[in-house]
Amino acid sequence: MPKNVRRRLAAASLVLLLPGLGACGFGAQTNKVYQPAVGSNARGESVDVLGAVVVSEDEGSGTFVASLVNTSLDQDDELTGITGEDVQVQLSEKVELRSDDILNLADAGAVAVEGEGIRAGAYTRLTLEFASGQQTEINVPVVAPEEEFADVTPAEPSASPSESSSASPSESASPSAGESASASESPSP
Repeated sequence: MPKNVRRRLAAASLVLLLPGLGACGFGAQTNKVYQPAVGSNARGESVDVLGAVVVSEDEGSGTFVASLVNTSLDQDDELTGITGEDVQVQLSEKVELRSDDILNLADAGAVAVEGEGIRAGAYTRLTLEFASGQQTEINVPVVAPEEEFADVTPAEPSASPSESSSASPSESASPSAGESASASESPSP
């Protein structure tokens, strides 16, 4: 084949391929926000919730973890509560958010989540409430404690007064039928 014909064939092939190769940059997924992670994100007025998941080893209970970013440059905030549909959420300690700072709930303190819908592979809808008045509703995936979530320490739900290990004065003063007085006074293991 003569050299001229090969050059013309190569140029014609390039002209035909160029629109197909150039179309990759117009309206493709790369032009949109992309989150290559498991957790959910929600941007708020002053606090962003990033990478939110519930890590659940046992069906019915788990640990809520997320990064909270206070985007306010001059006002501190506080996570005052978390509520959810068909779940109970307990904050183990006060969660303060300094202005222009990020706080990882996995490092700051555990948040226990309990409910029928808590099982790996499911989602649960939670609403985070802040002292500033912001309420952020987010659909959170429930994941197993594997791979990047293997190091998450399970949250222990704080015991309610009825489940508390310390007996009330009336319970310790009068042993129930079948118990001896010495059994009620001996320390529990």
